[in-house]
Amino acid sequence: MTSDGGIKIPSRLPLLLSHEGVLLPGSTVRFSVDSPRNMHLVSQRLLRGTSLKSTIIGVIPNTRDPEHDTDDLPTLHKIGTAGIAVQVVGSNWPKPHYSLLITGLCRFRVSSLLKERPFVLAEVEQLDKLDQYTTPATEGATAEDGELGELSKKFYQAAVQLLGMLDMSVPVVAKFRRLLDSLPRETLPDVVASMIRTSNKEKLQVLDAVSLEERFKKALPMLTKQIEGLKLLQKTRKINPDNEKRVLSVRKGGVFPGRQFNLDGEDEEEDGDDTVALEKKVHGANMPDAALRVCLKELKRLKKMPQSMPEYALTRNYLDLMVELPWSKSTKDCLDIRAARTLLDNDHYAMDKLKRRVLEYLAVRQLKTSLKGPILCFVGPPGVGKTSVGRSIARTLGREFHRIALGGVCDQSDIRGHRRTYVGSMPGRIINGLKTVGVNNPVFLLDEVDKLGKSLQGDPAAALLEVLDPEQNHSFTDHYLNVAFDLSQVLFIATANTTATIPPALLDRMEVLQVPGYTQEERVEIAHRHLIPNQLEQHGLTPQQLHIPQETTQDIISRYTREAGVRSLERKIGAICRAVAVKVAEGHRVTKTEDLIPESPAQQGEKAAPPEMPIVIDHIALKDILGPPLFEMEVSERLTLPGVALGLAWTPLGGEIMFVEASRMEGDGQLTLTGQLGDVMKESAHLAISWLRTNAKTYQLTNMVGSPDPLEGTDIHLHFPAGAVTKDGPSAGVTIVTCLASLFSGQLVRSDVAMTGEITLRGLVLPVGGIKDKVLAAHRAGVKRIILPKRNEKDLEELPANVHVDLDFVLAGNLDEVLNAAFDGGFPGTASALTHPQLTSKL
Repeated sequence: MTSDGGIKIPSRLPLLLSHEGVLLPGSTVRFSVDSPRNMHLVSQRLLRGTSLKSTIIGVIPNTRDPEHDTDDLPTLHKIGTAGIAVQVVGSNWPKPHYSLLITGLCRFRVSSLLKERPFVLAEVEQLDKLDQYTTPATEGATAEDGELGELSKKFYQAAVQLLGMLDMSVPVVAKFRRLLDSLPRETLPDVVASMIRTSNKEKLQVLDAVSLEERFKKALPMLTKQIEGLKLLQKTRKINPDNEKRVLSVRKGGVFPGRQFNLDGEDEEEDGDDTVALEKKVHGANMPDAALRVCLKELKRLKKMPQSMPEYALTRNYLDLMVELPWSKSTKDCLDIRAARTLLDNDHYAMDKLKRRVLEYLAVRQLKTSLKGPILCFVGPPGVGKTSVGRSIARTLGREFHRIALGGVCDQSDIRGHRRTYVGSMPGRIINGLKTVGVNNPVFLLDEVDKLGKSLQGDPAAALLEVLDPEQNHSFTDHYLNVAFDLSQVLFIATANTTATIPPALLDRMEVLQVPGYTQEERVEIAHRHLIPNQLEQHGLTPQQLHIPQETTQDIISRYTREAGVRSLERKIGAICRAVAVKVAEGHRVTKTEDLIPESPAQQGEKAAPPEMPIVIDHIALKDILGPPLFEMEVSERLTLPGVALGLAWTPLGGEIMFVEASRMEGDGQLTLTGQLGDVMKESAHLAISWLRTNAKTYQLTNMVGSPDPLEGTDIHLHFPAGAVTKDGPSAGVTIVTCLASLFSGQLVRSDVAMTGEITLRGLVLPVGGIKDKVLAAHRAGVKRIILPKRNEKDLEELPANVHVDLDFVLAGNLDEVLNAAFDGGFPGTASALTHPQLTSKL
């Protein structure tokens, strides 16, 4: 392919017959191939060839390939273009065909046909030099004198003029600019004629112009015609700028005047004015320098971009979001501590620890103006007011409030947003929340942070690490924004039911505040301060129509609800209000009927009289409305036989009482455990059996026939009701020991005793967690004495004063003390029973 005369094409070329378009040297055109001879050319020459020479074919324009192999060839156009096939794509739909992407190399003349089947092969004569496309413009041998030089100069100036009238952000125009500067002048007619909008007939004239001077003469009128069309279009837009707008449509085929689009809305601004207004908003947003530079760069791209491009809307949406974000807008905090304390007390009863933390934050803000927002996490059972207290904190501080529900979120893009390269991308919930509230120092409530999921789309809990880290969130980077945003002034409050499912790294970044369940007295106060007035308002009643005494409220709490929060209590009060609303509505209907139609005394006697106001709910009315009581206060009925003890358990919903039952029968010393127990609780049961067998003689424990080994010839069955609830944990150890000691000794456990604690093989009692919730559950159930591990004494300081008064606490360091406190009169063999009475603590 090379010789002393320059680069040469093969003298024999397979010919592609085309009638769709004209391939000019230096241009790239896609051809669709579906006729027999052309299909054979692709399959036998292009697809089977292994050398570069096999990819060079000749394209004959203005010639239709016959539909059948047997048909005679039409007269071929004498001038063609040699090209290299850079891409071949095949498809079977809607019929078998190939799509070829061919780049033109040079002109050739067909000398003679060598064969017609299966594809056309011809002897060709090269007409152009190939090296002109590989030689830089400064080295090209172009005649700069005479008529050819004048034509070349005039053509270049016209091409530069056309380029100045076009939008450089369009890819075709940018390519036009590069080619104009890099290619030699003699190649410009072919390249420009292929890029501007011209007909196939005009391109054929340029192809047939073998002489360079003739080629310039053919292409220059086409270029001039295009320039005149653009000038006319610009003149029309200047004459009628208010009611019409013409768009330059740029496509691969060229640049041409597009369709006219009328702007119907009078309130819509011109594109230029709209961009100017957007630029003013960008400068007026007071954003940091890094964000401002990004916005100005995007705005510059937007000005050069036609509205018809898909990227125009994406860029515009991005700039609108950047302008709307509160980079420097903030609300002024209300730092009056006395007013804040009053507002918090009015909104919520109890919750002293949370209120104290908010007041501490206000006090520090008074002393130091630039303070990072704390990262708080309220952990407690459902229904205790974690979410509502977050809203109350925002109102106390005078800040905007925004709640983000994280329950079930399993995509990290919900937190960080999507990159703008994706279709339908959008910012994350943090940035969206800031856009919604319009200030940079709101109160963000991250609800149910313990229920985050994890999926193939990433871990949202890991994405929250940056958001909830005071040392990092001053430069939080959302994937959509791709610039840093300062979150350090945001007060983040997370809520959770348990910390067990929160990743340790995330938990370490938050200040955890435990929100325990309410006592009975606190629930009564909450009901009369908040729940009853709220339910009366929701059901259209007034205090003059319905009165619920405190005794009735206590009955509802103790006999119809058993929960850590107040949601069930609110539903029960709502049921009472609905029942009373029926009575009140019926009374109104009777009164209206009597006013309209006077009735005889006999008829009046038959109808029910309107109820007396207010309607007072007593225990009889309570049973009629809510039905039989769901819970019994006393637990003594279940402790009537040996082998039953009462334990305390903790759940994410609050504390619960838990019965442990044991029975024995003749057997071979097997231990059966039922009640859906976990591995830790099963091990506690085996520990208890081993300790009791070791100390059987000391405590006078025997089997069914009086043998000192309790398991000799005896099977033991331990059961933990309710059987459908999964249970696990070490805190049932002392309860299992007490239950089995009662079974082996035949003594009854005291009916008013509940206990919790972990045991060891040496008989020590180890501390456990959830003491406050467990004690409150025992208090709700009517227990009078609670046995706790000695090392949990510090946890009793958090209990309310009325609970201290009602309960006796026994702090045990070993199982001797546990057994002595669990049985009336002590337990046989315990040191306390022999030496001195059990000391109890009434803290």
